[in-house]
Amino acid sequence: MLNILYSLLIQIPSSTPNPGDTSPIDFSSPFEVIVYIVAPILLIIFYFTYRKKQRKDKDQE
Repeated sequence: MLNILYSLLIQIPSSTPNPGDTSPIDFSSPFEVIVYIVAPILLIIFYFTYRKKQRKDKDQE
């Protein structure tokens, strides 16, 4: 039984981040709020305004 457990533990890489090592998003950190909330919203807004402008330019041709 211990041999099976040891062989399973030896397969976990120690130098790479594992899914159990991550922590939830800390909303009190301004950096994380900007990266995970503000930036995606701004990217979506800029994408739709860009598409709207492209359609408007195409219609004027």
